[in-house]
Amino acid sequence: MAQTRPEKEPLYELGFIHGRFQILHNDHLKYLLAGKALCRHLIVGITNPDPSLTREDDTDRTRSSREANPLNYFERYVLVKRALLESGLTCLDFSVVPFPINLPELYFDYIPREAVFFVSIYDDWGRKKRDTFVGLGLKTHVLWEVCPEQKGISASDIRSAILLGRPWEHLVPPCVADQIKAWDIARRLKKG
Repeated sequence: MAQTRPEKEPLYELGFIHGRFQILHNDHLKYLLAGKALCRHLIVGITNPDPSLTREDDTDRTRSSREANPLNYFERYVLVKRALLESGLTCLDFSVVPFPINLPELYFDYIPREAVFFVSIYDDWGRKKRDTFVGLGLKTHVLWEVCPEQKGISASDIRSAILLGRPWEHLVPPCVADQIKAWDIARRLKKG
């Protein structure tokens, strides 16, 4: 009888990863799964969880606009959870929480200090987040750093494609496409 190799031990016990996920796409899922591959339990922080916890940032002013944030916290929670479950994870593998990214003084009201903070860097915004985490004394792990041209899929491009009636479903996990259609997000985007 052939022996099976034990699963590789994760590098960290608890990891934390974050994003707006406006709309969750295949590269978001790749990012989430890269973080999960490094830890036993992954906490997913959804940034800009509500307008009262959202602030403009000079490194990327468009991130905070209403147009760039059409989905509410609960809708993004549903998409993240369904996409991770569809990818083969179980509910014991991850948690999803709100994360007020622009308010570092509130971080520890939402997340555990002992988590390792995963970051991907494409621009000044990514560097600023990394520097904020490091400045707070948080253990930080950069998953990758690439120039903006190598970023890949953009949620703003997906929102634009939905708005214009162009194909977009191939850019998101199947459960996300189904849910975006069920919620009629195209109508919401047209209303502005």
